[in-house]
Amino acid sequence: MNRLNTKSLSELNPGAAMPSFDRSEVKTGIVHFGVGGFHRAHMAMALDSLMSTGRALEWGICGVGLMPFDLRMRDALTDQDCLYSLTLKHADGTLEPRVIGSVAEYLYAPDSPEAVIEKLADETTRIVSLTITEGGYNFDRVTGEFDVLNPAVAADLEKDATPTTVFGFVIEGLRRRKERGLKPFTVLSCDNIQGNGNVAKKMFLAFAKLKDESLSSWIEHNVLFPNSMVDRITPVTTAQDIELVANLLGVRDAWPVVAEPYFQWVIEDEFTLGRPEFEAVGAQFVSDVEPYELMKLRLLNVSHQALAYFGYLSGYTFAHEAISDPAISSFVMKYMDNEASPTLRPVPGIDLQLYKKTLIERFANPEVRDTLARLCAETSDRIPKWLLPIIREQLANGRDITRSAAIIASWARYAEGIDEAGNAIDVVDPLKDLLVPIAKSQRENPLAFIQNEAIFGDLAKNEVFAAEYLRTLSSIFEFGAHKTVSALG
Repeated sequence: MNRLNTKSLSELNPGAAMPSFDRSEVKTGIVHFGVGGFHRAHMAMALDSLMSTGRALEWGICGVGLMPFDLRMRDALTDQDCLYSLTLKHADGTLEPRVIGSVAEYLYAPDSPEAVIEKLADETTRIVSLTITEGGYNFDRVTGEFDVLNPAVAADLEKDATPTTVFGFVIEGLRRRKERGLKPFTVLSCDNIQGNGNVAKKMFLAFAKLKDESLSSWIEHNVLFPNSMVDRITPVTTAQDIELVANLLGVRDAWPVVAEPYFQWVIEDEFTLGRPEFEAVGAQFVSDVEPYELMKLRLLNVSHQALAYFGYLSGYTFAHEAISDPAISSFVMKYMDNEASPTLRPVPGIDLQLYKKTLIERFANPEVRDTLARLCAETSDRIPKWLLPIIREQLANGRDITRSAAIIASWARYAEGIDEAGNAIDVVDPLKDLLVPIAKSQRENPLAFIQNEAIFGDLAKNEVFAAEYLRTLSSIFEFGAHKTVSALG
């Protein structure tokens, strides 16, 4: 079977959609850091849809990889003329494959840092977008301040350093634009962080101020960092997905993307040099993203955490298996109704009860096969930003935190690295070496996990929270995860 590329498009099976525009006419207007499945299922897909209407050909994407794991993406995309496939998996088993052509080029920064900097400095680049994960913004989990002790960041701050971090590249690109009298690009974060644009602005400005104070002032007054909220469940591509997609397409894609059909993108309409007409393909432009992002982070993202650890410890592998368990689905819904919803602002145009019902249906899609292991990963970058603000707000108002505390307890039990059958758990977390030993000590000191102030601040000293946390943790130890979540649901 031939590899997906420009030449092999003519060999696609009937029913597999392909770009309807002339890709030779696509010019780069967006530089994107962090080309993974989510970006390719979201922004790149939306741009491809827009290009298929004959618009936005000047907004092609130049993907940029910074990390060693990006080498695989470099090779997959460059060998395929930057084409890749996206297959939507509907709950009824319907599969919707298409080839995406909006990525025009890909640069692996260690191959040529100068090429990346010049791409950023090029006047045709008008947006720099980011999916660098929650941890990529380099801020302290407790203070929220820029982490100047990060060795890679410290190296980039040295005089005349060749950049290796996203901060070094973006700030040097802006420096050259300022030097050349060019207007700055917009920095558009697409990561799952509350106020992602505000966070990006704070972190990039912090780096710039340490590097060049006058440049920092220019950035602060001229660069826009719109907030955005993005939503589409995009599981990790498996070997089975690669084979499935090859059979659907009739050609082999080295790294296809699979995703659910649901798509939502809400963006603040603040751009320095214009933007594509994303509203024509389903995006929503608003003056204030916060109500939408709070809804998504506190209902969808935390609900994923709510089902992930209890589901994994109950013996399930996939999200749809866990949410199909009445005890777990009831627990998740009660968390959403009693603890998350009271912290939300009114969301224009959204029926919250319908949204929550739709979330359960999305989680239950058996075709997506989203693994609980994926949802359990990188928790130390997630729960502090998504769940702890809910707990603190609920405590401040004397409201229920029963299930929020239980989610933390289920994470603490999972972080021991051994499941209830005695099998090893592959804990994937940037703080694994710190968290696993602490979790293993909690049989002797049950508060040990939440006494880690780098993550939880002073929550362990709150008697209400500590009591609820200990009640659940003790139940998990004595009765197991499933009996515990059944009682909570």
